[in-house]
Amino acid sequence: MIKKLQSSLKKLGVNNIPGIEEVNMIKDDGSVIHFNNPKVQASLAANTFAISGHAETKQLTEMLPGIISQLGVDSASSLRKLAQSVPIQESGAKLGVQADTIDEDDEDVPELVEDFDAPSKEES
Repeated sequence: MIKKLQSSLKKLGVNNIPGIEEVNMIKDDGSVIHFNNPKVQASLAANTFAISGHAETKQLTEMLPGIISQLGVDSASSLRKLAQSVPIQESGAKLGVQADTIDEDDEDVPELVEDFDAPSKEES
């Protein structure tokens, strides 16, 4: 089977594309077929790409945020569904601080106790 596939790819005139670190194929159900360091071959004239190597099926959520730049228009609906399923956090939670633990005294600006302009006035 593999020899037959290689023979068919050779007839199409595929060339190896070096330096590709990962390939992600995003399915309609939101899962991702992830290849790490795959062998990639292509024939632009035949509009054919062949990806081979060890593949893992992962959920889109496992691949975030690194996969966002790879998402196209087709995946926007999956990303929108994902965003709607995540609970909204308050601004303090983004920093790892619970909103109810912020001390109001920490937000006060201390009063000015010295005249910092005095030394410059004495020089003139």
